[in-house]
Amino acid sequence: MLERLFLGLQKNIDSTLMVFISSALVVGLFTLYSASGRNIILVLNQLFYIGLGFILLWITAKIHPKYYEKLALPIYILGLLLLLGVMFFGQSSHGAKRWLNVGLFKMQPSEIMRIAVPIAMAWYLSKRESKRHAIDYVVASLFFILPVILIINQPDLGTGLLIASSGFYILFLAGLNWKFIVGGSIGLFSLAPIIWSHLHDYQKNRVLILLDPSQDPLGSGYHTIQSSIAMGSGGLIGKGWLNGSQGQLDFLPERTTDFIFAVFSEEFGLLGNLLLLGLFALIVGRSLMIASQAKNTFTRLLAANIGLTFFTYIFINIAMVSGIMPVVGVPLPLISFGGTSMTIILISFGILMSVHTHKELVGSS
Repeated sequence: MLERLFLGLQKNIDSTLMVFISSALVVGLFTLYSASGRNIILVLNQLFYIGLGFILLWITAKIHPKYYEKLALPIYILGLLLLLGVMFFGQSSHGAKRWLNVGLFKMQPSEIMRIAVPIAMAWYLSKRESKRHAIDYVVASLFFILPVILIINQPDLGTGLLIASSGFYILFLAGLNWKFIVGGSIGLFSLAPIIWSHLHDYQKNRVLILLDPSQDPLGSGYHTIQSSIAMGSGGLIGKGWLNGSQGQLDFLPERTTDFIFAVFSEEFGLLGNLLLLGLFALIVGRSLMIASQAKNTFTRLLAANIGLTFFTYIFINIAMVSGIMPVVGVPLPLISFGGTSMTIILISFGILMSVHTHKELVGSS
């Protein structure tokens, strides 16, 4: 019976990708143990969410991609309604209204939109493939513009950036003309003063602090300064696991979530960073390989988007920790502590594996 169960699990799982993901999760658990000050309870909580995520990964990998295509619009509409619910009935915490109380637990609808937006956009653009016009790209853009506006208003700039980049990837992969990309970029740049005027004060401050963190070393610049010290002190080979001073002595803020990469850098140095980035590169590369083998437009757009969005997670977090981007609150995928973000990432990889394991049955659209 156990052998049959194992074969059933293996049938729907891409073993190569699973090895890469599991390796990153192991690295994350060791780093989290150190970053949390050897808090085994926090590590056990992370293990719980990893276990839950793996169950959901397996379930989503078993579901045929055609069902994701059929459910694309209902899931998107539900996510949008939940975001509107947050606006009117959401709970506030630390100055942000991002959570919705649904009885037994609180949920963050913006996390759902990380999956719902690319699925809905891939569905729409694949349906319009044979008769696609410029207006279709405009309509598809609304699929991510509307939730991004609602999410940034919460305010949650990090999640808004991730969903906006996810939407752009779908448009680009669907063949959006370079003229529209360049024109849109110029138009967005020209709107910078208007966008700036609508940013919250703390968001403006983060951008200004990026240019010179020393102007507020104990306030807004504290995160950037401490993470830079931690990364620099790691040197070539690092100080060793559990031996980082910035992390162990509580100088580094948010060290189990947004700034966990600084803890890793201090303890494992440049060589450790290169190995971790190499592991991430293998995950992204395998994801894009699966996308290249997809048999129709919907699955190809969706799979490639998952790989590229995972890359964006990594890029934004490391750029933020390194001080070359403002602090926007994006965790390091598979490494940082976080229940919702962990399960959403693993669900995304489950969808990716569904595309891979069902590719011979999908056919062309």
